[in-house]
Amino acid sequence: MNIDLIYEDDYCICVTKPNDVVVHHAYHSRNVIHEQSLLQLLEEDFGKKFYPVHRLDRRTSGIILLTKETKYVSEFQKLFTNGEIQKIYYGVVRGHASESRVIDSPVKGKDSNVYKDAETLLECVKTTTQNIPVKPYDTSRYSLVRLKPKTGRLHQLRIHMNKISHPLIGDGKYGDKNHNAMYETEFGWTNLFLHAKTLEFKHPFTNENLKLESDFPENWKALFKQFDW
Repeated sequence: MNIDLIYEDDYCICVTKPNDVVVHHAYHSRNVIHEQSLLQLLEEDFGKKFYPVHRLDRRTSGIILLTKETKYVSEFQKLFTNGEIQKIYYGVVRGHASESRVIDSPVKGKDSNVYKDAETLLECVKTTTQNIPVKPYDTSRYSLVRLKPKTGRLHQLRIHMNKISHPLIGDGKYGDKNHNAMYETEFGWTNLFLHAKTLEFKHPFTNENLKLESDFPENWKALFKQFDW
């Protein structure tokens, strides 16, 4: 699998992580022998190791930032912890979303009962009504949304979309199984429709202002054509 390179300099690279690929395997993961992680794929493509600055869920596609040396990681991570990097995601959700809204709802941490503040800005970009029945309705409605997370909690966007009754299509954990099944039956799409599109930040070493964008995967392009978006 060839990984799409978005940007490269002496300190870092930005690439597009494909859907259903883990960034790296957990220690002693059973999947190590069955599938390659993003880090393994990059080492295969480039012949060297890279070090992730942040994470994307396995099923989320899109832009991810990695450094060329471990000593550079902390300076890039400060961009995230200090809120000095803007992240923009796109999602396809059930229903017609409102034009814009702020979702301010705490999210529980992994394997923890502690809830942490979480905030997402939502903008509706496109809507469609399809003459395809999904129980209990005779038609089905969807929205293309632009999501700007102000915090970086685990599964934040997926949880927030579910909380406002606009779950992401293809989300097996927080989504709507009837709509997910329709997408697979009608179109053959089983991926999660959540894509990390843009990173915008000031480079901590070169001071260059960067706006880096990841191209949409093929299933997204097929969906845009199908829905005339």
